[in-house]
Amino acid sequence: MSPGLYLISDDGRLIEMNEERYGSEDILQTLLESHPDLLAGDQFPGDEPRRWMLVKREAGIASEEGGGTRWSLDHLFLDQDGVPTLVEVKRSTDTRIRREVVGQLLEYAANATAYWAFDDLQRSFEATCEKRGVAPDEEVAVLLSGEPDLEGYWESVRANLRAGRVRLVFVSDEIPPELRRIVEFLNEQMPVTEVIALEVKQYVSATGQKTLAPRVIGQTSAARQAKRAYVRGDVWNEEKFFATLEGQVPADEARVMREIYEWARTHLSSLHWGRGAIYGTVTPMLEGQDQSYPTFTLWTSGSILIRLGWLARRPPFDSAERRQGLVDRLNAIPGVSMSVDAYEPGVQASVLLKPGARDQFLAAIQWLVEEVRKLPTPLN
Repeated sequence: MSPGLYLISDDGRLIEMNEERYGSEDILQTLLESHPDLLAGDQFPGDEPRRWMLVKREAGIASEEGGGTRWSLDHLFLDQDGVPTLVEVKRSTDTRIRREVVGQLLEYAANATAYWAFDDLQRSFEATCEKRGVAPDEEVAVLLSGEPDLEGYWESVRANLRAGRVRLVFVSDEIPPELRRIVEFLNEQMPVTEVIALEVKQYVSATGQKTLAPRVIGQTSAARQAKRAYVRGDVWNEEKFFATLEGQVPADEARVMREIYEWARTHLSSLHWGRGAIYGTVTPMLEGQDQSYPTFTLWTSGSILIRLGWLARRPPFDSAERRQGLVDRLNAIPGVSMSVDAYEPGVQASVLLKPGARDQFLAAIQWLVEEVRKLPTPLN
């Protein structure tokens, strides 16, 4: 091949860098795992560059509810808006890069959004962080920069999964024209899902120096316009939340959600409003001696999620026995069945319409509050 790049050495010499194919897909996959910046977030559409954190390499995907892994996605990343980003890598020498990879990744996305449990995604991320020796909350804080809203971020991840708002990224050392046109077409026809083709060319000198050059392909002005409405939204508020809720669930379910909300305003410390572009959320917070406790989250879809995974990081609910005490009280409500191992088990508003069910729910949350307030005041 003819030289593609030139480097100037410290002594002024010109060094030819020739394009070279990767020896295997694993080489490129490992580079992406170790250096997510190769995904070229500054070239993606949007008002700010995309930043990435790895959830899992070889992420399993089931083909039915409760099923085992049928497919394995090369990489799953999250960006700073909580958008799951599914990455599949193929070398240009693999003939499947032209058409078959499109069907493959669409099949992955269709089944992942249907059958991925948020709890599993969270655990995969924590396992990846443990393997790398970093703290999960610190990893999210780096991704978000500034003063991160960790709870709001994970609410955005869950909302994006529910709405099917994901990003599909095809990565290769060379994107063929056939794949480029398919990507352009999909982007223009799919307003929620973003589709990206990414070339990561490798240039090598005679002495072994390497340069990697990522380039995003397949974005059109029509596609950018179609996706404009699905960027992360403004902070929700009470008026917007209940107007949306009342348009999505029956009146009696909206009423019981309102009653729980009003109880929380009176009995808990503060309200945290989410920023989902499609679903609205509000999380009542309890202030402990030295940290905040998210209790549950109301969704405009009519769901109430119990924040067990977050509570498990804070005393006294870092004790499995105490978490079981909360779960037992909730499971006493007819129609509720949740596991103490679930990260954010849910209760539907429709269940709380049964006689006494709403009061049982609030009594369980009141027990949570009392357990936190029993904690001793830390010594200064």
